[in-house]
Amino acid sequence: MQVEPISNFFQNLGLGSGLAGTIAQALVFVLVAILVYVLGKAIVVPIVDRSLKSRDLDEHARNPIKKLTSIVIVFVAISMAFGLAQYGNFLQSLATIAAAATLAIGLAMQDVLSNFVAGIFIFTDKPFRIGDWIEWDDNAGVVEDISLRVTRVRTFDNELLTVPNSQLTDGVIKNPVAKDQLRLKFVFGIGYDDDIDAATDIILEEAEDHEGILEDPGPSVRLVELGDSSVGLQSRIWIDNPSRSDFVKTRGEYVQAVKERFDEEGIDIPYPNRTIGGGLELAGMDSVVEPADD
Repeated sequence: MQVEPISNFFQNLGLGSGLAGTIAQALVFVLVAILVYVLGKAIVVPIVDRSLKSRDLDEHARNPIKKLTSIVIVFVAISMAFGLAQYGNFLQSLATIAAAATLAIGLAMQDVLSNFVAGIFIFTDKPFRIGDWIEWDDNAGVVEDISLRVTRVRTFDNELLTVPNSQLTDGVIKNPVAKDQLRLKFVFGIGYDDDIDAATDIILEEAEDHEGILEDPGPSVRLVELGDSSVGLQSRIWIDNPSRSDFVKTRGEYVQAVKERFDEEGIDIPYPNRTIGGGLELAGMDSVVEPADD
């Protein structure tokens, strides 16, 4: 689409060359902008959406990226419209202003841009999803919302944490429910006089009897420590389709069952004993207590 033929058309209608050229440029600008935007929405956005679906991103995660794509399409449509409408000088001035504004905004919004880029990495790398239970630093909770700037996490005390995305990409994130199975570990302490083999059998039997604990991989027990007052037997069990509630419930029921069996079999779970020794010496008491008269 060129400006000259349209300008000539308006001149043939009796308009002056200057006015005809201005109208032609404006008409080309509007038509090109609309055409590029409509084609972009009809072609580019569906392609991006299919690409995101192929990466198994849910709808909530796809929406911010689709919005960003739409913004880019608008920018491209306006840029092409300026160029084809022969607004060269105006476009050059606009580019200079935009570059200066971008630099100023970039310096003032470094943290925001950092979180924005981190949000894109979260969407593409998928270290966690909405509904996952995650742990980072000294915090833990269930992911409720992921946006391009922040992630909202509901703690197990029902507190809502709004976490900048850069904090979740710069450090180590623990996602216990990323896989279909989760291994749990717990150390049972028994007395030095107790039978290690008998305690091991009880720990394994209670794991095998619990319906929430998997048979494959099967439970195992290892002697891991010789403490001051106890022998430590570490139990390793696996649960299926883990969640925070399953983790807490299964571990609690299992530990309680082992403790009750220990009590029935007379196996002691000792607690640390501390003996405080020494004496008390008082100095300088001669001036305070007078000796008794004979």
